[in-house]
Order: sequence, then structure tokens, then C-alpha cells
Amino acid sequence: MSTSDNSPPPFDLNMHAARLLMRESFFAALSRRIDKTPTDQIPTAGVRVNPATGWFELMYNPEFMGSLDDEHKLGVLMHEFYHCVLEHVTGRKPADGLQRIDNIAMDLAINGLPEMRNKLPDENNPGPMMPSGEPMKAVVPGQGPFAELPANMSYEWYLEALKRMGEDQEEGEGQGQPGEGDGDGQADPFGGADSFDSHEGFGEAQGAVSEIAKERLRDTIKKAAQEAEQARNWGSVSSSMRQDILERIQSRVDWRKVLRYFVKTSQRAEARSTPRRINRRFPRIHPGKRVRRHARIAISIDQSGSVDDRMLTAFFSELNKLAEIAEFTVIPFDTEVAVDKVYTWKKGSARKTERVMCGGTDFDAPTKYVNKENFDGHIILTDMMAPKPISSKCQRMWMTTRACMQRPYFSTNERVIAIDV
Repeated sequence: MSTSDNSPPPFDLNMHAARLLMRESFFAALSRRIDKTPTDQIPTAGVRVNPATGWFELMYNPEFMGSLDDEHKLGVLMHEFYHCVLEHVTGRKPADGLQRIDNIAMDLAINGLPEMRNKLPDENNPGPMMPSGEPMKAVVPGQGPFAELPANMSYEWYLEALKRMGEDQEEGEGQGQPGEGDGDGQADPFGGADSFDSHEGFGEAQGAVSEIAKERLRDTIKKAAQEAEQARNWGSVSSSMRQDILERIQSRVDWRKVLRYFVKTSQRAEARSTPRRINRRFPRIHPGKRVRRHARIAISIDQSGSVDDRMLTAFFSELNKLAEIAEFTVIPFDTEVAVDKVYTWKKGSARKTERVMCGGTDFDAPTKYVNKENFDGHIILTDMMAPKPISSKCQRMWMTTRACMQRPYFSTNERVIAIDV
């Protein structure tokens, strides 16, 4: 995009983003981790996964962004970043590609959020003129053709609502009721409304690039959320959206990965002499050695009164999955270990939920037991409702529910994994 000596330079979003997001700590942290690329190939702005690099980037038309007032610039930034946060660019794309109805539904899901109110051009405060000759207006629940739709619903909810609107319009046409034409003699159930931003690049990245992009995005959002949490300042992000973001970045249990992690990092070796192996250093002088590598994994199950039967059932359900591929030792405990109830859960076997204790909770009890018995890895299934225990001689990991993970009794640098109950 060329300029004469007397004309101002093209709008550079990188020069303005930090200032625009000063009051939005979460989005400011997110913005620092997403590339911003000027282009005249799109009329407004949009986010995509760069198919060549696998990194997320915000594409924007400098002329369009430069024509907006600051509040609307901020709204566009937040709108585009929400497409990333809500996984519209990755996991929630339709398998057969994005259609106009998907674009509108995604925008309604974002623009109906309370923090987006008055931040985008709408019927009450339109934006600059678009190439169509009409002023730019975002699609907003409660306005225009979407006047009957409530705010703060999901993309999937709006998609179904828009489909019903289309069906109702078709029925109305069949009965001879008037409808607004779209130029082909067909009524437009959305009154000519469309997404103000570009969604064209959402599905460009495929295969391995797409998977890499998903992991990078998740890590990016996690770091931005951690910054906001540490600063105790999320800006205008609503409490419900904050909760949704925190849940999205939590690890989901995959016991196969957990087991691989423990086996890999907790392995120890036992060596014994054997004349059948050739000693590489002293062949036929000294016997060789046979090395057996293994890991002894302990699973301590909190059976205190604060762990209800539903949670206990969830724990046993996960252990039944783990038993499909490994053998481990189960240690029931509350304020002490029920030594006579400790048992080895054999690989391939299944067990029913069993409660053998119902007292208080003391994490020192299973930790001392595991330390004494020289296990290599220790996983504690609990509601986290007790003081921090003594140090563990082996690697220790915690497993709890999402609700308990968000309000633990103590903090720890050890890994904590949440499951759904």
C-alpha cells in the first residue's frame, strides 16, 4: 500500500495495540503472543492459523482499522481474540467448512457477551462506510433481524436458532407472506446481516499444522490467563467467561499419558550378572549384565468423609481405565493408611467402587507409607481438603475434580490433574 510524501503512513496496529488494551489485562497478555499482519486482501480484519508456520495471526486492513474510533478498535481486537479463545478457529469449526450461517452464529456468540457491549459498531452507533455503501454494523443479539435472540449464548445455540429462523422464513414464503429479497427472488432470513470480520482463513491449516496450532493456542491462552490471575485483573472479562476460560485450559485426564510419564521419569534399573551376555568391556573375562527396568506406582485413594460417593465412583472409574494397561498398588487412607486393605490391582482386572474408611484427611499418612515402601511414583486421588503433606521421596501427582482443583486447601508445585464428575 503506497503513500505520497504528504499522506500519513498506513495504520500500524502493533503501534496501537498496547495502548488500546491498557484496561484489558487478559487481552493484552494474549495480544503479545499473536502476530498482527497488515494486508489489503481482506476488507476488515480476521484471525487465522498461518498454514505455513502454524502460528496464529490477526490479519487486518490498515485503512479499515485506521478509520475506527479507539473504542471500536478495542472492540475489534477483543472480538478477534475471542474467536481464538472460544476455539472458533480450531476445534469448533464445522467439518464441511464454514458457511455464512456459521459466521453469523459465531459473531452473535461473541458480540452478545456483556464485556462487548458498546465496543462494536451497531445499530445505535454505526461504524465507517463499507464497500457496499452501507455503514459497518456488527451482528448483535437483540438488534435488527436478531431482535428476538437472547445474549450470552453459545455458537452452537445461535446456529440452531438461525436454522429455525431460516425454516420459518421458508414456511412464510410458501404461505405467500412477504419476505426481504436477496437479489435472486429468495428471502433472506437474516435481513442482509453478515459478519463484519473475515472468517476466510479459519480452516486453511490442516493435518499436523492444525494440531500444532491447537496446542500453541492452548498454551498461549493459558499463559495469558495466568498473567491475569497473578495480577488479579482480568479487565472487563465477565466472571462467567473467566470461569469458562479457566476450564478450557485445565488438563484433562488421559491415564495412558499419565502412566507413560510416570514410567519414563520414575524408572529404575535392577542389574544382575549373567554369563549368557557378553561383557562389552571385558569380553569372556567377566560375565555380562542383564538389566530390568520397571516402575512401582502407588495410587492412594482418599476415603475421608469429605470425599462423597460420587467422587469416589469417578476415581474408581479412572482406575479401571488405568488397569487396562498397567499394574499398580492401591492404598486406601483417611487420617491413616488402612494397611490391611492395601492391595495390588492386577493389569486387566476390574473392580467395583469400594469404601473402607470414612474419617478425616491426612496426606502425611499415605506419603509416609509410600516413602517407607520405596515406590517410584505416587498418585493421590483426593478432594485436596487437608493441609500440605510432608515431602515425597518419589514423584508425586494429585488427581481431583475440577471444582476442588479451583479451590484447593493448599498450593503445590506438583502436578495436579482434574477429572469431570
